[in-house]
Amino acid sequence: MEQEGPISYARTFVRLLPALLIVGGTFYDYLTPSRFTAGPIFTAAPLVAAPLYSRRGTLLTGLATVLVVTAIHAQVGILLQVEAITELATIATVSVLAVLINLLVRRSREELASQREIAEAVQRAVLPEPAERIGAFAIAARYEAAQADASIGGDLYAVQDTPHGVRLVVGDVRGKGMGAVAAVAVVIGAFREAAEQEATLEAVAQRLERALEREAARRAGIELFEGFTTAVLAELPHGEGVVRIVTRGHPPPLLLCPDGTVHTLDAREPALPLGMGDFGGRPDRAEEIAFRSGATLLLYTDGLSEARDEHGRFFEPADRLAGRVFHEPAALLATLAREVRRYAGEAMADDMALLAVRRP
Repeated sequence: MEQEGPISYARTFVRLLPALLIVGGTFYDYLTPSRFTAGPIFTAAPLVAAPLYSRRGTLLTGLATVLVVTAIHAQVGILLQVEAITELATIATVSVLAVLINLLVRRSREELASQREIAEAVQRAVLPEPAERIGAFAIAARYEAAQADASIGGDLYAVQDTPHGVRLVVGDVRGKGMGAVAAVAVVIGAFREAAEQEATLEAVAQRLERALEREAARRAGIELFEGFTTAVLAELPHGEGVVRIVTRGHPPPLLLCPDGTVHTLDAREPALPLGMGDFGGRPDRAEEIAFRSGATLLLYTDGLSEARDEHGRFFEPADRLAGRVFHEPAALLATLAREVRRYAGEAMADDMALLAVRRP
C-alpha cells in the first residue's frame, strides 16, 4: 500500500506529459526572442502520446500541436516565413508517424494479450480446478501467468481424494513452452495414479521420480526433459488432525493458524528435486505436522516467493500473512495474487501456482 501513492502520481504525470509539453512549448515561444524556437518540444508531444493514448488521442494530440504552433506563428507575424513553414511541416510529419507508431504498439499489445490467453488456456486444460470441498477440507487453487513473459510455464498443482487421505502436489518444472507442459502432464498423470495406489507419501514421490526418468529415456535425452522438477507433496489423512509433507527442492509450505500465526514448514531432511535421482541424495521421508481445525495449509511455487520489487527485494509471503486471518482459501489466494502483483508490478517475470487447504 505504501507504493500506491507515488506510482499513481507518476502514472498521472506521464498521462499528462503530452499536454504539458504543448503548454511548455507555448510559454517558451512567447517568452523568448523569435530566433529561439520550441520546435523540439512541440515535436515530442505526439511522440510521447503514441504509446500512451488511443489512436484517436494520438491524432488529436498531433492536431492540437499543429494548431498551437500555427497560432503562435500567426501571433508573432512569422507564419509565412520559411523557418515557420519548415517547423510546421516537421511537426505534421512527426504527428503522422506518431499515429503509425500508435497502431504498431496497439497491435503488439493485442498479440501479447492473445499469447497470454492461449498460455493460460493451455494451463487450465492441463491443470483442472480442484473441487472447492473434499471431505472436511475447503480447497482453492490459482494459477497466475507472469506479466513479463507470455511463454507457457511449468508450474503445476493437483489434488486427489484417496483411501489414504487427501493428497496434494505443487511443483515447478524447469523451463518454458510446450516441453514444460509435456513434463507437467507426465507429473500430474503419475501423481493421480500413484496417489490412489501407493500406501505412503514417500512411495508417491518415488513413482513421480520414475515417471520422469521413463519419459526422459523414451525421448532419448531430448532437451524437453533434461531439466528437473521441484515439488512438495502433502497428505491429509481423513479424521486425523495432521498433515504429512515430502519436499523435493521446493519452497516450503506455510501453515496459517487460526490466531494469525504463520509457520514455515521447512524440511528437516530435504531431498533433491524430481528428475535428479542419478545424483543420489537423501531418501524421501515424510514429516508429520499438527493440522488443527481452522488452520490453512498454503503451497506455492517460487513465482510468489521470488517476486521482487523495484529495489530487488523479495516478496516474503510468511511476513505478509503474519497476523492475518482468512476464513476461505479462495480469499487467501486472491489476496496473495493481488498483493504480489502490486509489489512486483511489471517486474514479475515468473508464473506462480498457489494451492490452499483449510480444515474448517
